[in-house]
Amino acid sequence: MAPVSNNQLEEQAVDYNLLEGLEHSDLKRLVHPELHVDEFKSKLGDDADIVVLSFKVDGKEPATDLVNFIEKGYEWVVDADISSGEMDDGDYIVFVELERNPGVIENIMQIMEELMNLTDQKLEDWRVRYYKAHKETYLSLDNLKEMIPTSADEYARLYGTEGIDEMRNHAGLPIPQRAAKSQELNALRAAAGII
Repeated sequence: MAPVSNNQLEEQAVDYNLLEGLEHSDLKRLVHPELHVDEFKSKLGDDADIVVLSFKVDGKEPATDLVNFIEKGYEWVVDADISSGEMDDGDYIVFVELERNPGVIENIMQIMEELMNLTDQKLEDWRVRYYKAHKETYLSLDNLKEMIPTSADEYARLYGTEGIDEMRNHAGLPIPQRAAKSQELNALRAAAGII
């Protein structure tokens, strides 16, 4: 056997790491065909600034694989995480946080289209539920555009974040000070190692 150089070892390690990623159909029959939007509160920012997607996944290992795929595959994802424990049926929830901005709908569709490759499903088979509006329909670009507010102002107009502050005030709870949008998101990105 011929000696192997350090460069060859590094190339083999890179090839091995690439093969360890998810491949076509690796999550087949493991991700439930229903996307929930804004059902859960953001852990990294104000709900008016962050869209939270959630997926139900059969098993911890596939859920962890999906989190890794999303976190490493999209620089505009603020955070992805798995529920701390399994649900009663043994499933786990995968949470994905995205900045609420005019491009968020296209970003969601990009994730979904690439997820179809991993699950061997079709977008037509998926349902989407926008929690705040209590609407459920089939997943499409047009339906997402109709359901999801794409700015903090639109979110506040539709779902009244001012009302939340008013309730906090009446309850004697402190009203959180909100940083300027760009400062807060840049701090989140820095903390997540994105920038």
